[in-house]
Amino acid sequence: MKKHIICLGDSNTHGYCADPADCADGPLQRFNEEERWTCLLQKALGEDYLVLEEGLSGRTTVFDDPLYEHLSALDYIWPCLKSHEPVSLLVIMLGTNDTKERFHANAHAIGLGMRRLVRKAQAVDCWGPGGTPNILIIAPPAIGEGVLTSPVAEEMGTMGRGCVEKSRMIPEKFRQVAQETGCHFLDANTLVRCEFNEIDFMHLTRGAHGVLAAALARKIPELI
Repeated sequence: MKKHIICLGDSNTHGYCADPADCADGPLQRFNEEERWTCLLQKALGEDYLVLEEGLSGRTTVFDDPLYEHLSALDYIWPCLKSHEPVSLLVIMLGTNDTKERFHANAHAIGLGMRRLVRKAQAVDCWGPGGTPNILIIAPPAIGEGVLTSPVAEEMGTMGRGCVEKSRMIPEKFRQVAQETGCHFLDANTLVRCEFNEIDFMHLTRGAHGVLAAALARKIPELI
């Protein structure tokens, strides 16, 4: 059986494209299978691996959205892991949506949310022979200040104020969670040109999808 790698994330895992000029299928507003980091990762890793896309726009770590249903990863993690067992590696890239004002969560609380999600994932009986959880936490790139005057400013709350600062603090919070829970960690902010577009300043560019895929293709074989 191939090694199952679950990529659990939000719109940046689903492949949302905010700039129609940056993706092949502009009207669809989604990077295609030749562009998304998950698909590029599959190609780079080869046929011994099965990369499973689990991206949902708006997804949070643990916070229930009062406007949209079923966006908390905490509610979904059990069926997700059980559906794809045996799981060789769970990759989690979340946190951007957690910074929205309507969740009233500071960076500390967002870190606690990731810790709770990880602990629940580790408790799911899905890890194959030996039952050892194997999780990689990715801290997403920090939201750019341009979000304050972007089309998504109101969606983020108070015209985007607060989300930028909180997103900058998330990597260190997630690093601490990884150390505490025994998870692997990658800060996407340290990858050259793994950046957000200049439309909404919170979604990866086509180039960034390639950068992230390449970094993970180098890292993942060392983790499994």
